[in-house]
Amino acid sequence: MRDIKNYRTDYEKHVLNRKDLYENPIQLFDVWLQEAINTIDKDANAFTLSTIDVNSFPSSRVVLLKEVSNDGFVFFTNYNSHKGQEMEVNPKVALNFFWPTLEKQVRIQAEVKKISNKESDAYFQSRPYKSKIAAWASEQSSILKSRSTLEERYLLFSKKYPDHVPRPKHWGGFLAKPQKIEFWQGRSSRLHDRFCFVFSEGKWTAERLAP
Repeated sequence: MRDIKNYRTDYEKHVLNRKDLYENPIQLFDVWLQEAINTIDKDANAFTLSTIDVNSFPSSRVVLLKEVSNDGFVFFTNYNSHKGQEMEVNPKVALNFFWPTLEKQVRIQAEVKKISNKESDAYFQSRPYKSKIAAWASEQSSILKSRSTLEERYLLFSKKYPDHVPRPKHWGGFLAKPQKIEFWQGRSSRLHDRFCFVFSEGKWTAERLAP
């Protein structure tokens, strides 16, 4: 096994000062996201979503951001999946974006709610045909007896919906409305720049945090 105790990186590409901040942190997030999209080959919109189950255990997985606005961050999933069920019980979640090549990280605490059926329908119809069929074929997070079972379900639904594929009622979007957003910029010698925005009484306030 490789010795990882001495495996480290010194971050020297960028700085983050108070003058670089916006009154609304989502504006800064959008700047960072666009930089990531312009720089990274694929999945620049990937983030880690953390939820809490009924036994208070945290659970994390990587999902894709599909929309960002002043209202928050939108992503899509199977409502019957583990994360979907956990968010139904406890809407408090955490989102973490990490772009290693940019030496940037964004940490978000938010509360989620389902978006409208109309919005979910519109996004679903924008997906590739095979992705739409997969949403029907996969009973996400349930136990599969074999890979062939999944492939058989995929074939079944592709025959059922050869052209137009309706959105499954158990599949749709969530809006994560942020309460706290932290921007982390890697700096040399671990003296990172960190600014944390907190939303309170209708406005955002920002404070610099020790690295």
